[in-house]
Amino acid sequence: MHALWLGLGFGLVTASVLAISTVALSLQFSVTNFPNFAHGEMMTIGAYASYSTYQATHNVFFALGGAVLAGVITGFLINRLVISPFRRRNTAGLTLFVLTIGLALILQNGVLWIYSGNAQRLAIDPGQPHHVGGLLLTTQEMAIIVGAVLLLFGIHLLLRHTSFGRAQRAVAESPTLAEASGVNSGRIIDQTWLLTGGLTGLAGFVLALTTGSLTPGMGFSFLLVVFAAAILGGIGQPYGSMAGALVVGLAMEMGAVYIPSDYKLVVAFMILIVALLFRPQGLVPSKRLAAA
Repeated sequence: MHALWLGLGFGLVTASVLAISTVALSLQFSVTNFPNFAHGEMMTIGAYASYSTYQATHNVFFALGGAVLAGVITGFLINRLVISPFRRRNTAGLTLFVLTIGLALILQNGVLWIYSGNAQRLAIDPGQPHHVGGLLLTTQEMAIIVGAVLLLFGIHLLLRHTSFGRAQRAVAESPTLAEASGVNSGRIIDQTWLLTGGLTGLAGFVLALTTGSLTPGMGFSFLLVVFAAAILGGIGQPYGSMAGALVVGLAMEMGAVYIPSDYKLVVAFMILIVALLFRPQGLVPSKRLAAA
């Protein structure tokens, strides 16, 4: 029973990291209609930016800010220099997807060139363990869970109660109708890339906190789990992504109670296969995907 409680605690932490990253991926997909395969490398850049910032300042909040800023800059550059020129030519979504695969390889090798392939350690003190009900969580893990909940609630408020949120949802449903209603879809797409870049950089920082070490391939490895959660929840649906992240995160860590932890990824892919077989539209299906 004690092991189950530990698995539940680890599952909530993993789900928190996963939710931040998956919501960012889904928001980007909702307005562009293609998955960004360089999303994992954006997380890696955020993680290494936090590492470099912490090495220089030894301040956790500066490290967090460095990760978010690096994610925003990376998202801006990817959109403006790579995606937007092809989008203006009405390039097919599949072509853009393949383009981001090449971009992912470039970014990953760029990180490898700068930091080498040796694992780096983000040496931030996790704090003392605390008993929360039957859970045993460190101060750092509690901060990750609470921070993720507050952040996701903030995203909910942004999408539901601001002019940007209404415009973003309009573009996500139908860019053509949004343009006809006076919404500048290009500007909304640009702003969404900035938002998702910041969220992705933050997710990279939190992932580095939970793993304790950084490698150039860390984002790519985690991206596979992000896709599993996004597809389970309904890719392009932020609320579905939150649910998918919770299910996948808990399943991975609680499954590790009964199977070797090296096989946690297998659990994520089993969930993905079952979801694709029995509910390919996801827990919260997208109207655009349903129409397609």
